[in-house]
Amino acid sequence: MAHKPIPPERGLLDTNILILRRQLPAGLLRGDLAISAVTLAELSAGVHMVRIDHPEVLTERANRMAVLQLVENEFDPIPFGQQAARMFGRMSAAMQASGRTPRRRLADLMIAATAAAESIPLYTTNPDDFEGLEGLVAIIPVPRPSAQTTPRP
Repeated sequence: MAHKPIPPERGLLDTNILILRRQLPAGLLRGDLAISAVTLAELSAGVHMVRIDHPEVLTERANRMAVLQLVENEFDPIPFGQQAARMFGRMSAAMQASGRTPRRRLADLMIAATAAAESIPLYTTNPDDFEGLEGLVAIIPVPRPSAQTTPRP
């Protein structure tokens, strides 16, 4: 199935996009793309959460470190500021009103709040994580790469 490029515009990339980026079709994401400082925090935590007591996980840790270093080099993250903090509160209430638990999705909500505070859409392969936030932030679903997708160089 051919993937249509997402329309070029300004947008915020969810953490999962950065992790899967090499597996996404070339040219799918275009435009003025940014990340949140919260995404950088998630990527950094991911490196340190890999247990090093098995030799095979050393490759996983190295892969996570490579993604983090690439992202740090490529992006100047948008800080989680006062406007984002206010929007985070509204989003937490909206998620709770929709019957979902905001506490389990703190990083997701903070990233979405950053996008909303900047008035830009959020690109994600996990749009279901943001159910209940309709009207507060624009979510642009990105097709998740299949397991057969070969990473781009």
